[in-house]
Amino acid sequence: MGLRGAAADIREPERMDQDLTREEEEKEEGLIEFYDSYRDMFEFFCKNTTIHGTIRLVCSDSNKMKTAFWTLLFLASFGMLYWQFALLFSQYWTYPVVTSMSMHSEPKMFPAITLCNLNPYRFATVSENLAELDFLAMETIASLYGSSATANMFHGEEKIIKVKDLARKESDNFGPADFQLNRNIPLVRTYVIDPVSKKNISMVGFRLCNATGENCFDKTYSSGVDAILEWYKFHYMNIMSQLPVIINITAHEDQIEDLVYSCQYDGEPCRNSDYDHFHHPVYGSCYTFNKDGTNPFWEATKPGVAYGLSLILKAEQKDHIALLSTVAGVKVMIHNHNQTPFLEHEGFDIRPGIATTIGIQQDEVHRLGGNYGRCTVNGDDVNVKLLYKSSYTLQACVHSCFQNIMIQRCGCGYYYYPLPPDAEYCNYNKHPAWGHCFYQLYNRLADHHLSCFSKCPKPCRESWYKVSAGTAKWPSPNSEDWIRQALSQQKGYNSTSNRKDIAKVNIFYQQLNYQSVNESPLLTLNLLLSNMGSQWSLWFGSSVLSVVEMLEFLLDTIVFSLIFGYKWSRSKKTLKMAQSPVISSVSLTLENYRSVPEGPGTDSSSAQTFPNAGIIVASKNGDLPLHSISNKIHTPELYPEVVLNGFRYIKDHCVDVEP
Repeated sequence: MGLRGAAADIREPERMDQDLTREEEEKEEGLIEFYDSYRDMFEFFCKNTTIHGTIRLVCSDSNKMKTAFWTLLFLASFGMLYWQFALLFSQYWTYPVVTSMSMHSEPKMFPAITLCNLNPYRFATVSENLAELDFLAMETIASLYGSSATANMFHGEEKIIKVKDLARKESDNFGPADFQLNRNIPLVRTYVIDPVSKKNISMVGFRLCNATGENCFDKTYSSGVDAILEWYKFHYMNIMSQLPVIINITAHEDQIEDLVYSCQYDGEPCRNSDYDHFHHPVYGSCYTFNKDGTNPFWEATKPGVAYGLSLILKAEQKDHIALLSTVAGVKVMIHNHNQTPFLEHEGFDIRPGIATTIGIQQDEVHRLGGNYGRCTVNGDDVNVKLLYKSSYTLQACVHSCFQNIMIQRCGCGYYYYPLPPDAEYCNYNKHPAWGHCFYQLYNRLADHHLSCFSKCPKPCRESWYKVSAGTAKWPSPNSEDWIRQALSQQKGYNSTSNRKDIAKVNIFYQQLNYQSVNESPLLTLNLLLSNMGSQWSLWFGSSVLSVVEMLEFLLDTIVFSLIFGYKWSRSKKTLKMAQSPVISSVSLTLENYRSVPEGPGTDSSSAQTFPNAGIIVASKNGDLPLHSISNKIHTPELYPEVVLNGFRYIKDHCVDVEP
């Protein structure tokens, strides 16, 4: 039995070699080949990839210095590549734009033209209050500059506008008769010390306080003219706010013949349907030509003065409010179609007795929205309740935003801006502190401390007109007489004021060419990929397929790691099962064997070995070793006596046991 066990141990390595040979054959015959180690996988990738320089990492194993050099060079190139990638993506995600300018030449629609006579109405409802304000202004100016300053301030016969049934339409709670002019807001002169020159400077202004009479501040100006105009306008708005909003001024007012003596466009007379009438609280009766820009009559086919708009205007001053409009002439503004004209911010004045020639040229801009910039197409996506019915403009949005904020904080609206539903205009009889609230809010708006400018984006498509003007005396002394006679026959003109009440204006396209400014993305997706490919080719000299090769290498690495981890965990589990219980192997070294005579007195089957003590114990009945009994494991003849070619195994001691 001992010889058979030893022979089995000798044949065990042969069986292991056969199993390895069989596994290699099965591996060679497999449908899917894989790598034996990470090194094989890395060498295969470096020798077969199309990325430049990778073969140098494995072909110079004999020269460690070259391997280290090419490894550092490869890593540096790899780092530079992805640094450039980071710069490209950071630039792309900022969404930069490039502005391009192009010239176009084609027939265009003539712009909208707004004219105002600088003569605001004196409504009968508030005429007494306006007269009281005029006398208060005379007293104030006389106290500041002397009585001679007001000698010719008011003259002529005032034009009073009466509206039928106005008393019936007014509010029941408050009417114009209840309004009282606030004389506690006088215009005074003050002196302040200049921090630089340390001298007293004369300032003119008026004081405004909150509802409790505290937190007062002085609205002062270094120019007395500006101070008087602002003070008068402040009282004027309180008076005019008494007019009900429901008044239809257009139905009760004068017509365009009171302002325009003659109108021609492209050599043809203008028609009554070519203009819209509205009233401005400061600039008076206003008329807008070609408001919608849809009438083919106003299409411009040729440039030049002869093909533009020619107007002869009436510029009388006898009915003007002296402290509200200090200029003589006509207010003119050139703007886009269906756009509210903000005459207080734009436009220019036409002088009486002067022929003004205005050449215009249109420019357009197209802005990118979305991630490339903030703009709006028609204002529907703006978080502001728009109060103007015309097309969206930045000024209309800002004014609407300011009016909404003022109604929320001051409790009433500014007279020059439209009102939202269920709101009323401010006056200091019902809202004593509205002036204090308004001027503080307006200063915050001018300093960009309110959120209106951030809430109101620019239009995505916008056009404006560049203006160049020239002037000359009109009519000339030699032609004055016959021009006045011709006008008197045409429109009943009877003036003898020597060029002080008429003016002429010509508005035309200088050229039909116009500039178009367009925004386009600086980095599109195609351009980004092109730049990435250029950088990749620069640092590695490879292509898109090289990227696929790297992805394949990464995938192989992941798969090989999973397979290796699975085999390692499985072999660890198998080894743990094989080591329980622990059995010492039998040594076949000749040094541990001695010659044993074979004879009848020898009982080779009665020897037992205790591996922990290294002792061979002979037993008559072949009982189990003591450690097997104590461990309660049934292992018959774990350590039988080994006799090999006349030699018997011994460890450290041999103990003979008597039979």
